[in-house]
Amino acid sequence: MTHSKLAAALGAAMVLTMSAAAFAAKPDPNRVMVKFKPGTQAVVEHALKAAGGRVHMKVAQADVFAATLPPQALEGLRNSPHIEYIEQDAPRYLSGQVTPYGIDNVQAPQTWAAGADGTGIKVCVIDSGINANHEDFAGISMTGYASPGQSWNTDSCGHGTHVAGTIAAANNTTGVVGVSPGKVSLHIVKVFDGAACGWSYASSVVDAANRCQAAGAKVINMSLGGSTKSRTEETGFNNLYNKGVLSIAAAGNDGNNRHSYPASYSSVVSVAAVDASNVRASFSQYTSQVELAAPGVSVLSTYPFISATMSAVGESFIVSAITGSGQFATSGAMVHGGRCTSPGSWAGKVVLCERGDISFIDKVNNVTAGGGVAAAVYNNVAGSFSGTLGDGVTSTIPAISMSQEDGLALVGAALGQTASVSTVQQNNASGYAYLDGTSMATPHVSGVAAIVWSANPAATNQQVRNAMTSTALDLGAAGRDVYYGYGLVRAFNAMQALPK
Repeated sequence: MTHSKLAAALGAAMVLTMSAAAFAAKPDPNRVMVKFKPGTQAVVEHALKAAGGRVHMKVAQADVFAATLPPQALEGLRNSPHIEYIEQDAPRYLSGQVTPYGIDNVQAPQTWAAGADGTGIKVCVIDSGINANHEDFAGISMTGYASPGQSWNTDSCGHGTHVAGTIAAANNTTGVVGVSPGKVSLHIVKVFDGAACGWSYASSVVDAANRCQAAGAKVINMSLGGSTKSRTEETGFNNLYNKGVLSIAAAGNDGNNRHSYPASYSSVVSVAAVDASNVRASFSQYTSQVELAAPGVSVLSTYPFISATMSAVGESFIVSAITGSGQFATSGAMVHGGRCTSPGSWAGKVVLCERGDISFIDKVNNVTAGGGVAAAVYNNVAGSFSGTLGDGVTSTIPAISMSQEDGLALVGAALGQTASVSTVQQNNASGYAYLDGTSMATPHVSGVAAIVWSANPAATNQQVRNAMTSTALDLGAAGRDVYYGYGLVRAFNAMQALPK
């Protein structure tokens, strides 16, 4: 997992991330609602048409016409004794959830459609706890354990909440959806704590895994690891495998060929990370124990923090505070600064800057020097990204990152519109984040194991494992290799291969 906390702008409200396509049909800026006085309907309708307007509809029981009017006609009509008021016919937008790319890449929706969605399967997540009050976990059966003095249903660093969301976020009208759309039950065992969730111990992991099995979990997710092998830990996972538990762990993020444990025990499935194009992530460790690959780059999931928000044109956008951004809230009309390689005339503006050419801190300094009140840096390739202003550097204006798709959409159709930007962090919130790591790939495989297993709960852990490995999409060199294992996990194919 990257250490940058990429909390997103999806808050408690139901929102839809807008792409360039969403702007294709731009709302009519000259559409208004005209409230006419009782008994004057015909007179006002005639006046609207005479002024060059086009009447779209009469709102029943409100004595209101919705009409498009030339701007120059408005003042005269407002002075009409027959008209009570004229106001903008404000746009309204659909709200909904986002489907992260990994959900489709591992064939989860196809598997749901076939009737296998994880119902009846319990997945145990050994991690940093969970923000159990997050909006995307509503209705999910959830239990847990933490050492005395800690709480399993809180998450101080966000890692466990992000992992759990990829497995199980509900298929509702907000946020994201998990591989099992709110159908599996979760058992959470907390072994990391503190703001950084820096480390735990092999003994704690073995104890946690045993607690998972005692709680009835069929699948254990471990987005964690270390380079030192442990005889006790290996024996523990061998015993759990013999009891029918399927343990799944991260291959590691050091980008080398060093084994990571518990992933590299033969009784544990080791998971490598790929990007949206199914290309190995540069950080993903490559060893002979790598068994499956799954999406682990810019994975959007649930998070207990919101580091930044941005709203414009009636929508909220998924953004992240660039590390080092001061915590401020502001608003202003949007302008495009290109790559912001020099200051412009941006007094009071929210400046959209394309990534590239110069550092993030230089872009933010140029926006500040030009009088801008916020810098919104959008990616120069598809997707979102993590950014930092540098060690010990803090900006005096909000500095946020956003996806190329949203940035180009705003540049193409929303310049001059007011945008509100905040980098004031919210804690214990229903936030969302883009994170990288084999930590993010692992819950994709755990979720797939759960929904495949739900197609035949009587199947053994070995049968589920064989179904996933035998049907994985072969990537890299033909056959199993150290970078991708057997390949990208595919839920629908695995479900079909599972003995009935």
